Amino acid sequence: MRVTDVAAFVGEYPYRELTHSSADWLIRQMDRVGIERAWVGYLPTLLHRDPAPSNARLHQEIASYPARLAAVPVVHPGLPRWEQDLNAAIEAGAPAVRAYPGYYALDACGPEMRVLAAAAAAAGLPIILTVKIEDLRQRHPLDVGTDLAASAVRNLMRSDSELRLLVTHADRSFVEEVHFGLTPRESERLLWDFSWIWGPPENHLALLLTTVGIERFTLGTGMPLRIPDSALAKLDLLDIADSERSKLLGGNLESWSALS
Repeated sequence: MRVTDVAAFVGEYPYRELTHSSADWLIRQMDRVGIERAWVGYLPTLLHRDPAPSNARLHQEIASYPARLAAVPVVHPGLPRWEQDLNAAIEAGAPAVRAYPGYYALDACGPEMRVLAAAAAAAGLPIILTVKIEDLRQRHPLDVGTDLAASAVRNLMRSDSELRLLVTHADRSFVEEVHFGLTPRESERLLWDFSWIWGPPENHLALLLTTVGIERFTLGTGMPLRIPDSALAKLDLLDIADSERSKLLGGNLESWSALS
């Protein structure tokens, strides 16, 4: 089991200056806190009409660290050539693909996303959806990307019995609204990162590990928009066995990735 971060990024953020946004900085932070591998997205893609050039740039940015950083490219199912982007991700051995329907003016459970879900499921490739990049109170006025809706996640999960979704940046209420609206078999195909779930004193994470199940969660940091220490500190404050901590740091991700 490798400690894996499923919610890391490189590249400049369109709405806020980042002091550090390079792959070199990301590796240094991973070494500092003990993260062995990261699934990496490219932040500028949020505002690019066509994600294909950004996907190529992502591969260039992380090329020096093939054993540590795995590129997670973006697929925009509203474009005519999106199938080529999906096939390129499969050929490159990507662990998943990302989709940002809220930034591409697409219904998150509409026909375009359902076709993408079916194609990704048929290829055995998971889709990563992000609830939000920043809190609404922090956003630049020009940032009009909409947050992901819990109902969209439920409907998308029901659209294909083989689809696997990894949802990042969800809080407790979002997780509960989705999880308790799915069947147990549907929930098995859905994985959450816990970067936006509160630890003590609210202890939302401890509650969800009990009510939703520890197997449904995995590590995500949100670097460089967030510091990795906060995600790992939540685990340090949990009263759990080392075996359960290992699940949250990568064991659950490996089991979920092996689903077919």
